[in-house]
Amino acid sequence: MKKAKSMAAILCGACLVLSGTAVPTMADSMKVVTLGADLSDEQKNTMMRYFNVDSSQVQILTITNQDERDHLSAYVPLEQIGTRTVSCAYVKPTQSGGIKVRTANLNWVTCNMIATSLSTSGVKNCEVVAACPFEVSGTGALTGIQMAYETATGEQLDSTKKELATEEMVVTGTLADEVGKNDATTVMNNSKMQVIKDNVQNVDDIYNIVINVAQENNVTLDSDQIDQIVNLLQQIAQQDYNYDDVKATLEQVNQNTSGSSDEIGEIAAEEDNTVEAGDSADGDDILNNVDNSVLGGDVVQSSTENPTLEQETGLVEDNAATDNTEEDSTDNTDDMEEVGEIDETDNWDETTDDSTMGTLDGEETTDDGTLDADSSDQNAEEVSNDGSDDTESYDGETTEELDTSSLTEDQMALFNQAENFCKGEYEGDTDALITAMEDETASASVTLDAENGATLSREVEKAYLKVLTDGTDSYQADGTEIYMSTELNMVDKSMKEIFGLSEGTQASPELSELSDDERQTLYNETMKFFEKLYGESSETYNAEDAENTESAE
Repeated sequence: MKKAKSMAAILCGACLVLSGTAVPTMADSMKVVTLGADLSDEQKNTMMRYFNVDSSQVQILTITNQDERDHLSAYVPLEQIGTRTVSCAYVKPTQSGGIKVRTANLNWVTCNMIATSLSTSGVKNCEVVAACPFEVSGTGALTGIQMAYETATGEQLDSTKKELATEEMVVTGTLADEVGKNDATTVMNNSKMQVIKDNVQNVDDIYNIVINVAQENNVTLDSDQIDQIVNLLQQIAQQDYNYDDVKATLEQVNQNTSGSSDEIGEIAAEEDNTVEAGDSADGDDILNNVDNSVLGGDVVQSSTENPTLEQETGLVEDNAATDNTEEDSTDNTDDMEEVGEIDETDNWDETTDDSTMGTLDGEETTDDGTLDADSSDQNAEEVSNDGSDDTESYDGETTEELDTSSLTEDQMALFNQAENFCKGEYEGDTDALITAMEDETASASVTLDAENGATLSREVEKAYLKVLTDGTDSYQADGTEIYMSTELNMVDKSMKEIFGLSEGTQASPELSELSDDERQTLYNETMKFFEKLYGESSETYNAEDAENTESAE
């Protein structure tokens, strides 16, 4: 299940994939901005303000979901790619300094993953900012950045190297689900660095390199993981890379992911006070020229030029805290992965920035440039007060273990049914859905990527667990009830809040990429399950209520 999840993770961020449509502009051909086609105009304007550019300074590419499918379908099942494209990137080729990457609101992929994989594409020097107006996993960013780079330079990267880079991101992502982001990136990057530097071709020698790198960094790998890495590196070894072309990038990633906390802090401090040649000497360093205030507070960030930023914003765990424990392999969400970015730090805070930076051609900034409701959600993962315990999630980040110990045997049976439904309806497990609905023809009504599906499952399960554990004594009727059962009315209110259907509420962040109709459909299917679970329907309640009213008259 872990491997399936990591493959899925590749997609939540697949948003940056481009072959997209260029928007006619008075553009500087050396810099390119990519915008997800499914962002609202207001959200696109927000990203332009974050990048701190206007349409006269860059070439703009609009990236569609079909672009993503064209570039990712060879590696990821179509049903996991999703239906919307929302991530963005800003790419500037440079003359030296290697590949420098900054990310914002990408809560699964890191700057170091992007940088080392991008070097496999054949890119030597460039600056990249990959971001979204709200949190997504971001793993699919690589393909879009590659194509933005090609547009910016006017040169096509080698197709084989681009495919290897995409495969590298998949393999690294799979490994990250098992051992954590830093350890996965360290093993892949450092093994690749040695293979290219020493021009190693023999498969046994490559195997020994991977084993040694893992041991040196206290990373435990199983035979399948080792074979995946070795097979990829064997293909990379055949591409005749020049180590001088990738040296700056790979050595920087090595220092960022495998250096000690003290070493990383010292490097970050030095970089804060030093300008490298060819980096920002022209005063046009796009990594440090972004406007963070546009995206609101507590934005998850990472930067190859500020190695401590990932830990400061909670994107990457300390290596010492995630030494391949058994907890890492425990599937707490029962679960999924992909979206997930599990979106446990989803701060989609509405920005209050009133910057007047230029907007896209033909578009106007509405109000003060704040994000609209479906992209400015509050925290997706609220602090639980139901007695849940913290435990390690699939990617090394912390999530809660739902505590069902207080449930009675009958309540546990209901909860288990709900878990089956969530796994089936939101995560695409048809067998689980058939079991939950007791219907051989049952199938998921809306396709979610694996990560978002697992996150939604957890939200619904947590809400239902709260209903079961809290009981009905504290429930206050407000006249909007549509069911006879108090518990079912409590469930209904919780589901309306999760799906953003209650007045004054916003949908959970993992639903931000869905249309209003899709969210309504998911809510309808969810309540259809709970109606079946409790043996009643809103129609039954309404009929009896009307009958009682007539009798009273």
